Amino acid sequence: MTHPDPTAATPAAPKTPAGPLRLRYHAVSDVGRVRKDNQDSGYAGPWLLAVCDGVGGAARGDIASSTAIGELRQLDEPPGGIDLLARLSDGMHEAHDSIGSQVDHDPALNGTSTTATVGLFDGQRLAVGHVGDSRAYLLRDGELSQLTNDHTFVQSLIDEGRITEAEARVHPHRNLILKALDGLHEVEPDLFALELVPGDQLFLCSDGACGVLDDDRIARILRGSSPEFAAVEMVRASLDAGSSDNVTCVVADVITAEQAEADPTVAALQPEVVGAAAELKRRMPRALFRGHRSGDTGELEPVDAEIPEGIDFVIQADPPVDPEAYRYAPRAPRRYAWARRLLALALLVGIGWSLVATGYWWTQRQYYVGESDGYVAIYRGVDGLPRMSSVYQTSDLAVDDLSEEARLDVEGGIAADNLEDAAQTVNRLAERMVGDDTDDTEGPTPTAPTDVPSDEPSQG
Repeated sequence: MTHPDPTAATPAAPKTPAGPLRLRYHAVSDVGRVRKDNQDSGYAGPWLLAVCDGVGGAARGDIASSTAIGELRQLDEPPGGIDLLARLSDGMHEAHDSIGSQVDHDPALNGTSTTATVGLFDGQRLAVGHVGDSRAYLLRDGELSQLTNDHTFVQSLIDEGRITEAEARVHPHRNLILKALDGLHEVEPDLFALELVPGDQLFLCSDGACGVLDDDRIARILRGSSPEFAAVEMVRASLDAGSSDNVTCVVADVITAEQAEADPTVAALQPEVVGAAAELKRRMPRALFRGHRSGDTGELEPVDAEIPEGIDFVIQADPPVDPEAYRYAPRAPRRYAWARRLLALALLVGIGWSLVATGYWWTQRQYYVGESDGYVAIYRGVDGLPRMSSVYQTSDLAVDDLSEEARLDVEGGIAADNLEDAAQTVNRLAERMVGDDTDDTEGPTPTAPTDVPSDEPSQG
């Protein structure tokens, strides 16, 4: 199987006939043998083919997929000269926005999203839009090509050469998708176009099919089969291969206008809507293939979804959680994230302001003795932090009158336990100076603060 570059017209086609081409199509969707409801939706019409696989579990992925199909099916009309890729891109973005509107209307849907693989036909070319892990294939001259590239975690590992495609099929995180339509996250779909020729066969499917069917099996079913037989057989083969997911398959043959006129079944074709988009009101859809293809096992009742191996936090959940709820890798979308960020910022600013205020309050209850304009003074604040300190009271004790040792102590700052201790330190300095100068009786004797002021600071 080839994996062409989705950004170019692929694969290379022979010269396209001058006449317009037609599509002969069929779509089938089945809830499968494990799940209790169908979150897939599919559409097949003369100008549009689409498969959407809803993601969300309890958040109702069926709503997302059916909403997307409801928007996309409006593209199923003759193109009328409008740019094919632009028209498809607009349709997918409208589906994206419509899902967002659904979530705004019903917050219980928060977390829902859907994959989307869409083919828009104009009679000669097919424009392909793709988001997620549903797939589009082309069978030409017996060779199968995968047109789309999965937006999944395991595909990134494959692209890096860390695992093989076979290993990806059994990887514990094979269901984690990286992109989807959810109405919240800005997401740009892969968009490309290719020329079609008569005899081409197109196959679109959800991962319930491509996750268990290898390329050889897909090619064998498509070769020489009508769209109806191929679509039904793809679903049956997927379930027989052990698919535990919903399975949706859309198959279309590319034929000439002459072939279409000669085939009465083509003229009778009507657009087909399948899966959740068609059965949304039926909360317990009937499966088409409960037993083995031979029918000898009879009907099997739906069972609880199995939890994928390797996801411990799901296994430990109580009550058991549908693994579909954990399929979307970038966690469930959160509405009004800007408001939460604003509240978090306000909380951080408040905490920061409180810390600053508390620190300043503490510094204003610290005292030390130092020098101010040549006199011994009591400072309020922290020694060594000039911006956090201020003169509380100045004595008439000149620093130059102190002994050399005392002067150096004052200039370096003398720590005090509190304001009273600082005042006592000044008194001791004054007493030491008087003791040193007992022979000198001239001039006034310097005085220190005799009491500890309790009000505003004063300049002595």
